[in-house]
Amino acid sequence: MIDTLTLALKNFGQMLGYSPNAPMLFSSGLFWTLFLIFLPIYGLLKGSRTKMAIFTILFSLYFYYKSSGIFFLLLIATSLIDWSLSHAIFRTRKRGGRLALMWLSVGISLSVLGYFKYANFFLWNWNAMVKGNFQPLDIILPVGISFYTFQSISYVIDVYKQRIEPTKSYFDYLFFLSFFPALVAGPIVRADKFLPQIRENKPVAHAMVWTGLWLIIVGLLKKAVIADYIAQYNDLVFDNPSAYPGVQSLLGILGYTMQIYCDFSGYSDMAIGLALIMGFDLGINFDSPYQSRNLTEFWRRWHISLSSWLRDYVYIPLGGNRKGVIRTYINNFLTMLIGGLWHGAAWKFVFWGAMHGVGLAVHKAFKPVLKRIPDNWLTIFISWLLTMVYVSLLWVFFRAASFSDSLLIISNIFKDFNLAQLPEFYHARTLWCWLMLLVMVMHFTPQRLTDRICTAFVRSSITTKLILFLVAVQITIELMTAEVVPFIYFQF
Repeated sequence: MIDTLTLALKNFGQMLGYSPNAPMLFSSGLFWTLFLIFLPIYGLLKGSRTKMAIFTILFSLYFYYKSSGIFFLLLIATSLIDWSLSHAIFRTRKRGGRLALMWLSVGISLSVLGYFKYANFFLWNWNAMVKGNFQPLDIILPVGISFYTFQSISYVIDVYKQRIEPTKSYFDYLFFLSFFPALVAGPIVRADKFLPQIRENKPVAHAMVWTGLWLIIVGLLKKAVIADYIAQYNDLVFDNPSAYPGVQSLLGILGYTMQIYCDFSGYSDMAIGLALIMGFDLGINFDSPYQSRNLTEFWRRWHISLSSWLRDYVYIPLGGNRKGVIRTYINNFLTMLIGGLWHGAAWKFVFWGAMHGVGLAVHKAFKPVLKRIPDNWLTIFISWLLTMVYVSLLWVFFRAASFSDSLLIISNIFKDFNLAQLPEFYHARTLWCWLMLLVMVMHFTPQRLTDRICTAFVRSSITTKLILFLVAVQITIELMTAEVVPFIYFQF
């Protein structure tokens, strides 16, 4: 009996400890078990802002420890440095001194990010130029470092530009930077929107709680059911591109196009939903991006927190559209180049970002011509189709293992392309086809109808909510893979 109890306690301790092969995810049972323990205690402490903040910080730091191990200490160090420097900036009256302190903070943040994320990339390229014998450094990338680094940079810049005042309490700032729903994969939270919510500490309205639960259900189905299931076929195509010509390659590309949307928007839905249940509004991060009729619209709808961050802290400081047409195109290109490099330390991400920059510049250049074209159903369809094709083909470079694999997958579409293979494909992968159809229907459902469905859920009885939640959980259990699959954006 004692041995059994000892073994159980040992296994329980291992489960609560950090495992690099099993980070804690929103779609894992362990997270929901801990969150259900966290939530009532959080509710009891909500009346005291200080107690609520400290308790949430501790849970957030544990959540990050479970996701990235000892690197939770790096998050604390980053918060201490930025909070201290933000106060130094606020106290300094001379503009030159304030500017120097701002760049010191930004430089430290970018140096830390650069070391962990880009050191091997730059060393590899340097050795390739000098024909050296490069051995990669043994560097582990902390989960979510790109997201919280961008948050800390925007906070310091906003203090420098006097858009906000630095938080008087260090715990308020650490709460902002470590807030677990948005910590490891966004959305990128802006201080001017989030910090006032901490200070106000308003009671959580019932509508927020049930809207949050609805978003969690939708996000869970998007990620753990649709994205993870359709990924099984997509991975076959991208892992062995030479074996899948014609229709199979095209379906693999379309599959990944929908997979990355469901994966990332599903995570965002769950993050936003968790925050709403806790009384915090993170805004929206996706707005049906595949409905876009041009690239400019696409980037207003896709990963909104990142695209708006790049606009406000890269594109506008570069000059935006204030310095002539050519400079506007260059600024667009450079902004998307940085956006591509933010996604990963590889030339394929640089190319992906650069081609989006080119696409944005081309769209802006042809705007005067496009405005003269009649806005009817045909032009709307053609605009949408061209945008969808361009975005989908660029996702190939984002996902494939190498640039050569990307070109091979795209070229394979034109080899042995036979629509007669579709019935056979449907017979072999019936559920894959139905899930693809489901996500397209969901994606192209008018926003008004989506809002009405959410409102109906919020107003429904507790029994109805419970039944729908249990059905979603059961579907997830039936279709989820043997192991919990990390979110695609965890690597960024």
